[in-house]
Amino acid sequence: MTQLAAGDRAPEFTLPDQNGRTVTLGDLRASTNKGVIVYFYPKACTPGCTKEACDFRDSLEALEAAGYAVVGVSPDPASAQAKFSNRHDLPFPLLSDADHAVMEAWGVWGEKKNYGKVYTGVIRSTVVVAPDGTVTLAQYNVRATGHVKRLRAALGVD
Repeated sequence: MTQLAAGDRAPEFTLPDQNGRTVTLGDLRASTNKGVIVYFYPKACTPGCTKEACDFRDSLEALEAAGYAVVGVSPDPASAQAKFSNRHDLPFPLLSDADHAVMEAWGVWGEKKNYGKVYTGVIRSTVVVAPDGTVTLAQYNVRATGHVKRLRAALGVD
């Protein structure tokens, strides 16, 4: 698993969102003037993922005003993403990477440890991609609580 770093070219993707629409990284990049915040989370409707998603929701106005778009990615099917989005009024795309090919390319699918058990899954991570497709910030193995606040500080978003 190779993690991305600032200056790397972000791998392109095309994935379905919670409404069954096709979303590409290129289209997202073209819609912003600062970049795209791509955050990867393990499972829709779980406590940590809900906390993180709601923090992004609550910060979306400030992030968009600063020129950023937000998109979440997990291995959940689009139907689970739709339920998650509707339950928590999430106004940004939630993408389904069921075969975790995108997650592998972005270095967020790998070995994890939880309560002494080792398994393979999604490493909670956030990558910011500039409009030209380069990575400007890559944060791996982040904690859900407080992550969006720390990200906003790193991006200079009040």
